[in-house]
Amino acid sequence: MIGFTSNAYAENMRIFAGAGLMKPMEELRRNFEAAHNVHIDVHYGSSGEIFGMLGVGQTCDVFIPGAEKYTRDAIKNGWVYEASVKPIVKHVPVIVVPAGNPANIQGLADLERPGVKVALCDPKAAAIGKVSKKMLTKAGLWEKVTPNVVVYAPTCNQLLIYTALEQADAAINWLDVTTWAEGRGKVQVVRIEKKHNMIKTIPTAVHVSAKDNPLALELNAYIASAEGLVVWQKWGFEPCEK
Repeated sequence: MIGFTSNAYAENMRIFAGAGLMKPMEELRRNFEAAHNVHIDVHYGSSGEIFGMLGVGQTCDVFIPGAEKYTRDAIKNGWVYEASVKPIVKHVPVIVVPAGNPANIQGLADLERPGVKVALCDPKAAAIGKVSKKMLTKAGLWEKVTPNVVVYAPTCNQLLIYTALEQADAAINWLDVTTWAEGRGKVQVVRIEKKHNMIKTIPTAVHVSAKDNPLALELNAYIASAEGLVVWQKWGFEPCEK
């Protein structure tokens, strides 16, 4: 349970978070603000963008990218406090298709069929873009699928909209994004074969500049707590195995 903390150390706090985490993070932000009488500014962007912000010297209290690779790299670069890293939930890639699945997509191999319009995230910008390229490459499909790609979206949010508007027959996106109102009733999920899928972990961590700030540590702990997990699951995320 969140308790009220009288702490003037950080009346204004800042989080860098992956764009695909916006729905649960907004709810978690409001909860923590109300309990601690603080204001939290959250910058949402692709994982590559928020990682790059750390690289040019911008600081935050808490860093939550869409995949743990970015956190590991931030640790190596001395940007986040390693002892604060906490796994939160899984990020599960799926194939997202318009409602009714008009192109009859059943798996990754169908994305190479002639005439199938595929939407992907930019592998250089978003975690799901990087994962999509790795999965397709591992399956021997990357060079076969790329001629069918009609758009490389900068974020998973925009990728969902392309699919919901039927501007693509299929997209590789995160499972949790399909629970959003923007896609509800407009898209459906095709699970990726287990042998091809690359399920990721979303971690939270405190920036090195905030490692001595008790409120930043408390915010980080709340995001990964059992209470916080209820919010994550509400928005379609699966908990990590303990």
